[in-house]
Amino acid sequence: MSDALITADNISLNHNGKNILDDVSLKLHPGEFITLIGPNGAGKSSLIKVLLGIIKQDSGQVKHSNNIRLGYSPQSFTANPFIPISVVDFLTLNQKSDKNFTNQTSELTGIKDLLNSPLKNLSGGELQKVLLTRALLNKPNVLILDEPAQHLDVDGQMQLYKLIQEIHQKQKCAILMVSHDLHRVMKESTQVLCLYHHICCEGLPESILKDEQFNDLFADQIHELMATYEHHHNHQHEH
Repeated sequence: MSDALITADNISLNHNGKNILDDVSLKLHPGEFITLIGPNGAGKSSLIKVLLGIIKQDSGQVKHSNNIRLGYSPQSFTANPFIPISVVDFLTLNQKSDKNFTNQTSELTGIKDLLNSPLKNLSGGELQKVLLTRALLNKPNVLILDEPAQHLDVDGQMQLYKLIQEIHQKQKCAILMVSHDLHRVMKESTQVLCLYHHICCEGLPESILKDEQFNDLFADQIHELMATYEHHHNHQHEH
């Protein structure tokens, strides 16, 4: 299929003689939901930054379709405590957005009550939601989320993943999400890519769970993952 919104071919990246990414290829098509998983230090955030053009790969190429509209929520962002900027000003900084759409989107992500708060006063979880809101104000057809649920407690994580799922279903945008909350990401994904400097395995959530390399990589988390996944999965079919 050539209607991919993002195509990465044979991406390699080195840093200080260390192989961060090794011959990584992927395609993101309209409406897809790809979850990128892998242990810490596997190169997930680096791959996202290469796809966005924030850092330059050493070899391989990245192509964006002509009609791409990107929304990006970074893994870490620290508000400058010396710059007094409100949430609403931060949301609309360098972005054209009408007030109604900003309000609607803020309601969707649950930050409407925070709009007039100083950005520097937000908790980590609130800031993640603000970053997601800002990404959505671009009306993206590709939403790239780098560990959007960190800094949230378990309930907060569940709510945020539910929200991302709703956004995917309602707005029909393609999503590429980095996560290491294995047991939370499986349900909505159309494809899971398991990265450890190279793509170890890829496929539907159910098939990934049975993959040997995946099991080797996540041996310590597998028992928890299987228990939670089966519980939630069976839960879906109860009437």
